Amino acid sequence: MQIEGKRILVAEDNPALAHVVRFHLERAGFCVTVACNGREAWDFLQTGSFDLLVTDQQMPEMSGCDLCEAMRQDRRFSGLPIVMLTAKGLEIELQWLREELGVQQVLPKPFSVTQLTETIGDLLSAASAPRG
Repeated sequence: MQIEGKRILVAEDNPALAHVVRFHLERAGFCVTVACNGREAWDFLQTGSFDLLVTDQQMPEMSGCDLCEAMRQDRRFSGLPIVMLTAKGLEIELQWLREELGVQQVLPKPFSVTQLTETIGDLLSAASAPRG
C-alpha cells in the first residue's frame, strides 16, 4: 500500500510524546498534523482531510473518548480509522471502545513507535482494500 502522503492527525497532550510520534510517522512517509488536545483535534477535523486519527485517551478540554464519540456521531468521520493510545491499558474497556466508539486499535503506553507505524499501515491498507 502507498502510505506516502497519507494524512495522520495525532491528538496528544504530552509535547515530548507528540514530537516522537510525529518524527517517526513522518519518517515513515506520512503527513502528520499534531493537536495538543481533543478540542484542537476536533477543530482540525472540521477544516482538514485525514486518513487516520491517533489519539491519546486522557487529554484536557476533550478526552480521546469524547473525540471519538463526536466523530462517530458525524457522518463525515464515521469511517475514519482510529488508534487510541492509553496509559490505562488494564483499566480500559476494549470491547466498549471498539463497539461503541469504533476504535480499531488500542496501544497501551509505553508503546513501540515501530508497532504504531505498522498498525497505522495495516489499518490504512485494510481501509483502502477493495471490498467483496
